[in-house]
Amino acid sequence: MNKRDLTRFKKLLLTQRKQLQGNQKKALTGDIHVDPDNFPDEIDTASSEVTLQFTGRLREREQGLIAKIDAALAKIENGDFGECVSCGEDIGAARLKARPVAERCIDCKSEQEKLERRTG
Repeated sequence: MNKRDLTRFKKLLLTQRKQLQGNQKKALTGDIHVDPDNFPDEIDTASSEVTLQFTGRLREREQGLIAKIDAALAKIENGDFGECVSCGEDIGAARLKARPVAERCIDCKSEQEKLERRTG
């Protein structure tokens, strides 16, 4: 992969990380606590708790994506970005454009997903 492509992917990854961190800050500054005294009935309380759980799961997923972005940025610095961790071949540019944190080429990822479906 040439230097220009690496610079472009680095910029894309940094932008994504900044956006995700901004989302986390918004969630933290919002009212994420459920006070049962603020709700007149059990349905309102349950609805608020479901929303809180959903927000928590979303934040966990975003935190996982930030970790993958950081790993991809480290690979750019180390010169390993764009190499499949399974077979060592180049991950196609089209795949990296769609998912810059991809660690496997499309063939290895497809094989991994088949294995996961078989093993449950």
